[in-house]
Amino acid sequence: MSTQPSLRAHLDDYLALRRALGFKLHNAGRLLGQFVDYLDEHGLHTPTIDSALAWATLPTGASTSWRAIRLSAVRGFAAYLHSIDPRVEVPAAGLIHHGPDRATPYLYSDEEIRALLQEAAALRPALRAATYQTLIGLLAASGLRVGEAIALDSTDLDTEHELLVVRHTKFDKSRLVPLHPSTMGALRRYTGLRDQAHPRPACPALLVSTTGARLLHSNIGLTFTRLARQAGIVRRSAACRPRIHDLRHSFAVATVLDWYRDGADAAAMMPKLSTYLGHTDPKHTYWYLSAAPELMALAGRRLDAHLAGQP
Repeated sequence: MSTQPSLRAHLDDYLALRRALGFKLHNAGRLLGQFVDYLDEHGLHTPTIDSALAWATLPTGASTSWRAIRLSAVRGFAAYLHSIDPRVEVPAAGLIHHGPDRATPYLYSDEEIRALLQEAAALRPALRAATYQTLIGLLAASGLRVGEAIALDSTDLDTEHELLVVRHTKFDKSRLVPLHPSTMGALRRYTGLRDQAHPRPACPALLVSTTGARLLHSNIGLTFTRLARQAGIVRRSAACRPRIHDLRHSFAVATVLDWYRDGADAAAMMPKLSTYLGHTDPKHTYWYLSAAPELMALAGRRLDAHLAGQP
């Protein structure tokens, strides 16, 4: 079968069918679109196990869990295609072993975040620089997921109450995210520059590309990787490399560190942080914090002080 337009059309049908059954498939839809692009670029007309593996193992150095996620997305689509065209090969379940290798969060220091913003400022044209400075600053200051930031529309920025309305998030919930005045000021400056560059918006997105379109997750990842490299930020281990998503982890850890330093009851405050981050359960927030030695040290000192005060 040819990949254009039939394979793309099959992908649209597959996603429509799954979504009609209640599956969101935000990530799967994006990944499978990239898989079809990969097949097109390599002149491949029928998905095979080899082509699925070659694509799933990209980029070089990706974690095993990420490779398994990519292959799993292809496997479901391939099974659907196989029912239409027996030549399509379906990768076996477990072809990529998915062990307990969840990536270790890369916790950015204030200096590293400033270095990222400085490198973003050198991007060209000026709107692209402003967009990435604003995106990185917003993620670092609010703990939003990257996908949530991409999905924001201009109408989701409430300048009167200084907050964002984050709609239909990972668990199909919406929430309000109050912002610091400095963050609001940065967003106001950005929207002013954006509106000058695109007085007639091509889309309702809050953060836009140089063409005025909504940002693409894949492009953000590539640009951030380059900015991190230019800023001298390198991986700390095989499982700990700088990712843009880790700005969210860094925000969570920094928030709890401030609580401990201020003498606040961190345990009592944790449900508030979970709500702010859009977690369904505080246990997910606690996982973020397990990778912060400084936080564990502060918690240990708090426990020592408590025990010392006991009769």
